[in-house]
Amino acid sequence: MTIFAGMTHLASLNKYFWKYKWRLLLGILFIFLTNYFRILSPQLTGYVVNTVVQTIQSGVENIHTDDSHYKGYDLLVRIIIIKFNQFSFRDKIFYTGIILIALAIISGLFMFLMRQSIIVMSRLIEFDQKNEVYRHYQQLDIGFYKTHQTGDLMNRISEDVSRVRMYTGPAVMYFINLAVIIGFSVYFMLRSDVKLTLVALCPLPLLAITIFWVNTLINRKSERIQALLSDLTTNAQESYSGIRVIKSFVQEKAMLGFFKKNAEEYKKNALSLSKTEAIYFPSMALLIGLSTLITILVGGMDVVNQVPGANVGKIAEFVMYIQMLTFPVSAIGWTASMTQRASASQKRINEFLLTAPVIQEPLNPVEVDFKGNIEFKNTGFVYAHTGIKAINDFSLKLSKGEKIAIVGKTGSGKTTLAQLLLRMYDPTEGELLFEGVPSDKISLQQLRSSISYVPQDVFLFSESIRNNISFGNNDASEEEIQIAAKNAGIYDEIMSFENGFNTIVGERGVTLSGGQKQRISIARAILKNPQIVIFDDCLSAVDSKTENLIINHLNQYLTEKTAIIITHRIFSLFKFDRIIVMQEGKIAESGTHESLMLQQGLYYEMFKLQQEMDEN
Repeated sequence: MTIFAGMTHLASLNKYFWKYKWRLLLGILFIFLTNYFRILSPQLTGYVVNTVVQTIQSGVENIHTDDSHYKGYDLLVRIIIIKFNQFSFRDKIFYTGIILIALAIISGLFMFLMRQSIIVMSRLIEFDQKNEVYRHYQQLDIGFYKTHQTGDLMNRISEDVSRVRMYTGPAVMYFINLAVIIGFSVYFMLRSDVKLTLVALCPLPLLAITIFWVNTLINRKSERIQALLSDLTTNAQESYSGIRVIKSFVQEKAMLGFFKKNAEEYKKNALSLSKTEAIYFPSMALLIGLSTLITILVGGMDVVNQVPGANVGKIAEFVMYIQMLTFPVSAIGWTASMTQRASASQKRINEFLLTAPVIQEPLNPVEVDFKGNIEFKNTGFVYAHTGIKAINDFSLKLSKGEKIAIVGKTGSGKTTLAQLLLRMYDPTEGELLFEGVPSDKISLQQLRSSISYVPQDVFLFSESIRNNISFGNNDASEEEIQIAAKNAGIYDEIMSFENGFNTIVGERGVTLSGGQKQRISIARAILKNPQIVIFDDCLSAVDSKTENLIINHLNQYLTEKTAIIITHRIFSLFKFDRIIVMQEGKIAESGTHESLMLQQGLYYEMFKLQQEMDEN
């Protein structure tokens, strides 16, 4: 049952086998040809041994071979034997040797073609599968990434896909090779001597029981090991990303202890699996050795007792058949192990591939002419994984070119509004409309292309400053990139670097200060140049002088654009059309700076507190 369950998970790979069906079929053909030319060697060897024995016994070198002994041989071998009847004893030995070498070369050539067909096919499948997984990862919503660890995602696209490749390549190749070589060997063995065949193959039932038992253990342990490897990868990834925090709190020893504990658990399970797999090889050696000894014993007794049809050449032939079966039969364990591991890995991959993104592309998207008109209508939103109601009965209408500030305490729902505008989430209540069209009716590509967003948690790629700024507009000219950097107040600092715009910023922009990263992120948003701009607390890491410089530039840049600036600070230099004060997901206050100050409510208290902090 375990084996069939495993094959169920691997059935999802059939689409790839169909895609590369011609490579697979060619590979199978080459497997047949490889083993066909290999299977001729034992028959020719049996013929040579009998020729030598008969020559020694008779003392006559040019003895005529009675081909009735070789009726069970392949047609090609029988033709060769008939041709050899006209040769002398020495010539028979010489030409048989030449033919055996030729058969080995031909078999080796087809083996090369076999591997080129099937192993290359598995690499192509690996390429396609990694792209499929990565593409699906990009389609999954933000909620998915909040509930899944980065290390686990990385492990599934790397380690798990690599283990699946071992099934689509080596495991498939060895399994077909096993079936073909057993088929050829048993067929010719039965044609040669039924009794000796049954004797030689009698250990196989014990072999089948051993394989079934070990496979069951391997499947269970493989799933456990893959889960532990994901935990280990996640632990390492978090440690590398948070190395500055670890060092600043002097927690290197504690983190090492945590990692060693996870590594120890992984090692223990991996060693347990290795011990289980190690059962195969001595078991195979024992059973193959036992089969060889029984064959020699029974065949030898038949020769001694002069049983009709028994001869020394047949014993040599059967010993060669058994030796030819040694590696394929030994590979049963290896192939089964690879298959079970691949099944465990494919099960984990399928879990993600079968996860449908919550944010779906509309079936018939509406084409919208984005001008900057936005409306929240009784909008509400609850985070599914926590049950927190972040937005509650929120209604707000923005017209083209309007500039609004959204202020409020931490947890008031400000950033959630930005996520809804980008359709990272859909409202759980009410509607969000762009130009009068509900957000879930608009193509995700068009919607997100029409909005520039500077997130609260700035992210830079381990690339040059130029490439980070032009990330949302790859066609931008050098002049446009420089103008965007100037408007973000970062141009002079970039030019002070030795490599200027070619400076590599390191992973997540680690070589830059927080303020520099924020301004590069602002330049990226400016360069995109859409109709709607969202800044989410993007000036928290810059000083007052730089803040004023950036605001002056933004005043010019945001002309005719709809701008939503989410902030903890109140910008007195920026002329907002409206200021929205949020509290517990609702609009607590709304108005201009002057009108809100006259109300002496939440906004008034926030402004006074900020002034006191600035003075101190």
